[in-house]
This record gives sequence, C-alpha cells and structure tokens, in this order.
Amino acid sequence: MHVQRLIVAIVGLSSLINLAADWNRFRGPNGSGVSEEKATTPSEWSETKNLKWKIALPGAGVSCPIVVGDKLFVTCYSGYGESRENIGDMKDLVRHLVCVDKSTGNELWKKSIPSTATEDAYSGMGVPQHGYASHTPVSDGQRVYVFFGKGGVLAFDLDGNQLWQTSVGTDSDPRRWGSSSSPIVHAAGVIVPAGAESRAIICLDKETGKELWRSDADSLGMVWGTPAIVESAGNSEIVIGAPYEVWGLNPENGKLRWFCPATEDDQFSSSVVVAGDTVYAVGGRNGGSVAVKAGGKDDVSESHVVWKGRDSTQFSSPLVADGKMFCISGGTISCLDAATGKEIFKSRLSSGRGSANGEGTPGSGGGGGRRGGMGGSDYASPIMADGKIYYLTRSGDMHVIAVADEFKPLAVNRVTSESEEFSATPAVSDGAIFIRSNKHLYCVAQ
Repeated sequence: MHVQRLIVAIVGLSSLINLAADWNRFRGPNGSGVSEEKATTPSEWSETKNLKWKIALPGAGVSCPIVVGDKLFVTCYSGYGESRENIGDMKDLVRHLVCVDKSTGNELWKKSIPSTATEDAYSGMGVPQHGYASHTPVSDGQRVYVFFGKGGVLAFDLDGNQLWQTSVGTDSDPRRWGSSSSPIVHAAGVIVPAGAESRAIICLDKETGKELWRSDADSLGMVWGTPAIVESAGNSEIVIGAPYEVWGLNPENGKLRWFCPATEDDQFSSSVVVAGDTVYAVGGRNGGSVAVKAGGKDDVSESHVVWKGRDSTQFSSPLVADGKMFCISGGTISCLDAATGKEIFKSRLSSGRGSANGEGTPGSGGGGGRRGGMGGSDYASPIMADGKIYYLTRSGDMHVIAVADEFKPLAVNRVTSESEEFSATPAVSDGAIFIRSNKHLYCVAQ
C-alpha cells in the first residue's frame, strides 16, 4: 500500500515537473515571459560555446518556438515573400509546422499546408517585416494549435495528425500590415484574436474547431498583441490591449466585463502582462502605461487603476518579475517599481554586436544588423530565466541582464556570424534557450 502511494506520488511529481518545463504559448506561462523553472540557463554562448544544436528551417517566419514535453514546435512559410529580392508567386505560398526533439534538434515530423486564401501582398511597410508565419502556436499538452491568419486555425495531435481546420475570416487590417496576434488556450476553447481577419476575438472548441462564441469590435483591426488570462476573486478573465484601452472579457461568452483608458495609441502592438490579479499594459509610438486590477465592471479607470505612466515600447511586451516591470525599446531598458510605476533605473543597452566566435561582453563590437540592432524594428520581447533577463535584437545580439535594482549587463551573445534576422521571442525549457531566426533554429545550454 505504501509502495503504491509512493509510486503515485512519484508519477504525480513527474507530471508536475514536465508541466513546469513546458513553454506552451507566446512568451511561455500565461504570456509572462518568466520561466518558472529552477534550472541554470547560460549567460554566455557562441558558435563554439554552449551551442547545443542548430538546424535549418524549411522557410522564414517570426513566430516563436514552443515546448511541450520533449517536443519543440515552430511554424514557417515558403514559396512566396521570403525576401524582397525573391517575392515569388502568391499561389506558391506554403505554411509549415515543424516538430523537433528538443534535446537533439532532430526533426520528428513536418506538416506543410498550402495557402488557399488571397493574402496581403508582400509589399509596403508591414508584411515584409514579418511575413506569413507570425502567429506563435499554442498547446494544451494534447494538441498543438496553429493560426495562419487568412489560412485559418488548425489543430494537430502531438504526432502530427491534423484534427481540424477552421476559417476565422479573410479580411485585412486597415493598414495591411499583416496579422500576427497569437492564439491562447483556456478551458475547452482556443481563443483566437482574429482582429485583422474578422475584427473579432473568436473562441473555438478545442476538440472540433467549431465556433463557441465571437466578440466583435472594429478597433480589433488595429490589434497585434496576444491576450492573457487573469484570475480575480475566483473568476477568470481574458485581458487584451486595444487602441487607447485595456479590456477584460468573460471567457465563457466573450462579452466585455470592464475596460479602462491605457495608452495614447490608435493601435496596440505589444501584449499585456499579468502578475497576480494585476494587468500591465504599455503603449508604442505615443506611449502610455497602466497597471490595473482585474475583476471590475464597465469603466474601471477610477476604481481599479493602480498607476498610470508615460512609458513606451515599440513592439516588445513588458516583463514583470521580482516586483519590477522592465520595458525595452529602441536600445533602452527601463525598470519600474511594479507596485507604484516609479522609475528605478533607465539605461542604454550596449550598441555592439556580441562575438559569434567567443563569449560576448557588454559594450563589445561595432554596430547592429541591417534592420535590427538598436533600432525600433526589434520585435522580440524580453524573457526571464534563472534570475536573468534575455533580450534578442533583430540583428541577432542577445543581451543578458541581471534582475536587480540597478542596471547590471552580463553579456551580449550571438549564435551565428552569418546575416540572419531574429524577430521571435526565445523559449526556455529545462535550462535550454531556443532561438529562431528566419533561417535556423538554435538551442543554447550549459
């Protein structure tokens, strides 16, 4: 009897360990960007140090890798719009879902899905910056769900068998910048922010793909962020940033429960972050930041707002950890007291490229890449693991910064000396950091 209980306890502990190791959506657990593991993650790496494996991808993309158990998933696209020099024909556009062994990098399976919709053209300011595989997959531990914009939402089991495919609209955002908001999973539904495609947030049944509810709002056409779930007084709410505001929705029917003014922007490109029962949102070009308690009703600007500020990020989402909120944009890192919004420090990141042949050091090297570096076109968001912040620029410099009350840069690292673009936020699992570019997928670990 005691032996049976011990076995059950061990199995239960193993399940918890495996669950904790999953990084199953954009920015990991509930989109926080914070690894809940205790494993040691590296501070320094290069092409010859702490680079565990590197594999070529079947196409470009800026979607982030996710980790489910011992498997890693990432999406790509090929055939059209891979570069301005080789645009190709839209009818040849194919999306790919790739599954690899996270320990070895060996490909386990790949699914290729031809596009059947008329996509936004690979031209102008927006689409060429990110392409046609911009939505990060999400998993409930049994299935992996991918959102391909006008191509719809697809569900696969972990062995690569397609279970269903559902369209969530074929419209375009007003500026034709392209779609990039990622789906999340809550209870029995897949929550899809289909702002560009249908000006709606849509909940699909996880098992069948059938629509459970739809929440319509014209302003969702100017949203490129990903929602999160907040718990307050025993209730769950879907929270998302929208032009000028933050919204709290009922996850059972999508109806608006509360809202509050948040930023000065007519668009929302980053994602809100949840810590406890507080939601943090930061605006882009015109700035504006807010911390608001969940659980209110209607306009909560007088009743639930904890603080408001003038902070801003261009595309990256804030990071809330250790009682602090970190914002990184345009080569500057700001640290605020998460409880009050007061600035703790503000500093410039080093402008140099870390070494690809030896460990990087703060302030080493010359300028950034052709579109990334310290400019406003860096798309990745900071994450935290093992007491360290990791922030990846588009040119491929990964800044490693200690979580502290003062600016403490630890290193600037690169995984390659080649010209590649890095716009995806890294994933973390079991002490390994997974980094994707427009050409390769990398794993760095001690």
